Formats: sequence, structure tokens, C-alpha cells
Amino acid sequence: MSRTRQWQRGPYAITDSRLGERLLDAVAQAIAGGAVVVQYRDKGGDTARRQHEATQLLALCRHRGVPLIINDDLALAVAVGADGIHLGREDVDLAAARRQLGPDAIIGISCYDSLARAQAAAIAGADYVAFGSFFPSSTKPQAVRAPITLLREARQQLTVPLVAIGGITPENGAALVAAGADLLAVVSGIFAAPDITAAARHYAMLYSPPP
Repeated sequence: MSRTRQWQRGPYAITDSRLGERLLDAVAQAIAGGAVVVQYRDKGGDTARRQHEATQLLALCRHRGVPLIINDDLALAVAVGADGIHLGREDVDLAAARRQLGPDAIIGISCYDSLARAQAAAIAGADYVAFGSFFPSSTKPQAVRAPITLLREARQQLTVPLVAIGGITPENGAALVAAGADLLAVVSGIFAAPDITAAARHYAMLYSPPP
């Protein structure tokens, strides 16, 4: 993804704000199960708490060799020195994020169901593009739906890594991997599971199935 790093393909774990005090341990379990990227996503208004949590997560992720991406919040990403940021349609633009985070930061862009948006993002210097929701999602039930064929088209036209998101399970995720998804972004499929490590491992196995 990043111009200075080579990352494995696999599960992209997005934190659930309902984890509360379990956050750090839950993320450690997800990484143990094979998560290759972690995104801190919390829309709460407690800035001090969010900065504390992001700082703790960054230390954990650095120790485990996994990048920490901050969802939407450029000020938070800058404050904690995160590895990068994920931006949606209503967030700060990519160029502004790049100026503040520097040339080596990882910047991902939500592209929903739009190949044109992904192409523009790649040209502008995005490190990855994300498509979805591919399936009904409890996290964003009103999210626009994207067809799996979009991944195939994007894989043919883009060289940046492709992230698939939205209602992904180990059962339906295989089709997304086959269509070209480099990473499967998952919230509840990992963090709502009774065994987080095992849940993450099930997604990771889609990229390295047993013989």
C-alpha cells in the first residue's frame, strides 16, 4: 500500500466503539488471528479518551508490526503520529491530509460504488481505495451497495490495493478475494465474535487456504 512498505493481503480490522475497556485486548487478539491492518474508528466526542485510546493502539500496533489507520479524524492522526488515515466523501481532501501527515503516511479513500472516484483517488496519490458495501451491513445499514463486478473492473485498471467492506463474512468473503480484494475490512465479523482471534483467522485463511 504505502510507497515505502510492502504489506500482506488479509483482514483489515476496524474497531468497534462498543468495545470500551476491551479495546486494546480485542485488537491484540485480532492481530494474533492475522489482521494485517487496524483502523481506529470512534465517532464519540470525548477527544481526550479517543487520543488516549489511539495512542495505546499505536504502541500495540507498532510492537506487532501492523499499521494503525485513523478513521476520518486528521487532527487525531497528526496528534498521535498514526501510520495513516482513512477518508470518506465528507472528510478533508487527500491533498490536505498528505500535507499534514507527510509523504510516507498511508491514506485510504472510500470510493463506495464508484470506479471513477477510485481512479481519481489513485491519481491523486491514495495508497489504497475501498469499495462497498458489498453486503448488508449492521455497522452502516443505509450504505450504498457495490457489485462484486466492480472489484474485477478495478483490479484490471488500478495498481493500488483494493479494500472491500460491508457485511463481509468468511463465507461471502471468498468471492471478494477471488474478484481482486487485497484486504477485507471487517468490524462486527471480528470484534463481535466470541473468539476474536479465531474470527480473524477465518478471514486470514481466505488468503492462504489450507492445502
